[in-house]
Amino acid sequence: MSTYTQEVGEKLNGLLEKTYDAEKGYKKASENTDNKVLKDFFAKKSSQRYDFGYQLKNEIASYGQKIENGGSITAATHRAWMDVKAFLTSDNEESMLEEALRGEKAAIEEYKNVLAETALPKSTSDILNQQLSQIQLDLSKEKVMENIM
Repeated sequence: MSTYTQEVGEKLNGLLEKTYDAEKGYKKASENTDNKVLKDFFAKKSSQRYDFGYQLKNEIASYGQKIENGGSITAATHRAWMDVKAFLTSDNEESMLEEALRGEKAAIEEYKNVLAETALPKSTSDILNQQLSQIQLDLSKEKVMENIM
């Protein structure tokens, strides 16, 4: 029997923080490209991560746990570096897509770790599995885009 514990709340808040980071990163990537396909793709991914965050916040709140707001300092620094890199490099779009791929791979590992290490309530497990499946599906699309670029 799985229960929602403080540990589960902390792990979900960790995912939520990374989801905020990804949302902001994709928004920044969308702002830093003139390529219409990439701009739309990054904007869609930013919106998706917003939705993921909303789902996670609702799940955390439904169990009466504290919701941590905001993103990480490390991610804010990374976004600033993306701005500098976009300004200085000519392979801007390819670099941003590579960073997106790296981020998606890291997200997949994070989701898998939370799903494997924690006795989750069914509702939480369902949300995380659905989000993980979407990230994995989108990763395959990003790999195709990278090959095209």
